[in-house]
Amino acid sequence: MSKHHPETLAIRTQLERSVHQEHAAPVYLTSSFVFDSAEEMRASFAEEKKRNIYSRYTNPNCAELVEKICLLEGAEQGVTFATGMSAIFSTFAALLDSGDHVLSARAIFGNTHTLFTKHLPKWGITHTYFDITELDEISSKIKRNTKIIYVESPTNPATEIADLERLGALAQKHNLIFIVDNCFATPYLQQPIRYGADLVIHSATKLLDGQGRTMGGITVGGAQLIDTIYRFARVTGPALSPFNAWTISKSLETLAVRVERHCKNAHELAISLESHPKVKQVRYPFLPSHPQYELAQKQMKAGGNIVTIEIHGGLEKGRDFLDAITMCSLTANLGDTRTIVSHPASTTHGKLSKDEREAVGITDGLIRISVGLEHIEDIKSDIFQALNQL
Repeated sequence: MSKHHPETLAIRTQLERSVHQEHAAPVYLTSSFVFDSAEEMRASFAEEKKRNIYSRYTNPNCAELVEKICLLEGAEQGVTFATGMSAIFSTFAALLDSGDHVLSARAIFGNTHTLFTKHLPKWGITHTYFDITELDEISSKIKRNTKIIYVESPTNPATEIADLERLGALAQKHNLIFIVDNCFATPYLQQPIRYGADLVIHSATKLLDGQGRTMGGITVGGAQLIDTIYRFARVTGPALSPFNAWTISKSLETLAVRVERHCKNAHELAISLESHPKVKQVRYPFLPSHPQYELAQKQMKAGGNIVTIEIHGGLEKGRDFLDAITMCSLTANLGDTRTIVSHPASTTHGKLSKDEREAVGITDGLIRISVGLEHIEDIKSDIFQALNQL
């Protein structure tokens, strides 16, 4: 199967058919799996025989999802999780020991920031932030106890692009684990392992499912690192439900066509917003005006579905813009078939100080638009009428 194109792999990679010869994989809603004998049970628990034992450990639906993402990302193994944040936490918790240090991009998801600043320090794990647009400074921030380099690319919500190849080379030089959150790009647009990443994390809740129906997370990468993460997850229990795994796996069959339409709509919306008088700035990785346009072109197949705009008027006008929306959704998600608008400074990043927000490109007037699959003229109409009311 690996000789096929990604679009085909996402559709044709599936579980071995049962005696019923089903065309689509069934859902394995079972907590445990039976054994034919005491010896088979002993050998399975001793890991002398590879098979399903208990759905907190492994489940056929989760295994199918892992196989698909590994093929799409070019990874050896993977582990599924109940949510994207459980994937992030479990990955760090499994790999880090007390006294270790994480070198992280400053522009990361708000809950990941809280993990670094509030929770990991309780176990003696420290971090240092760096600006992904100023990589010349990063070498000076590597410490004797640094173990991981971590980035999101594109970043949330400012759509900054990390130079994955340069970071991968730096991690290899200093024997560090390089982890990339690839949620915004998906493996259809970007494969960080090609550029030196050791592990790739996804919130499958977003574009991988793509329809706002379910939650999930996954980490894929080298077999040795994944084994460490799997054994941590097996004990701590952040397991993905079989039904959610089945749903996300089926969603991957339409990933290519969905993401292509997302990107087409987002690109057209971004271009149209550049000339609007109420908009100070538009950020979209595949706009020539984006500061890292050339890097985005090198690493990504297209620009993704996130467009950010900065409007005049700060916090007050940001809220006014959301109140003027009539079709698009106001909700805490992204990567949905439906276009979603949000105002990070008063919502997802509202608990950060103004200085902390501005350090990662979140101004008071920043609007994040997760562009959906509706007709582009309807998306533009709603966004423009809301802007015109400001």
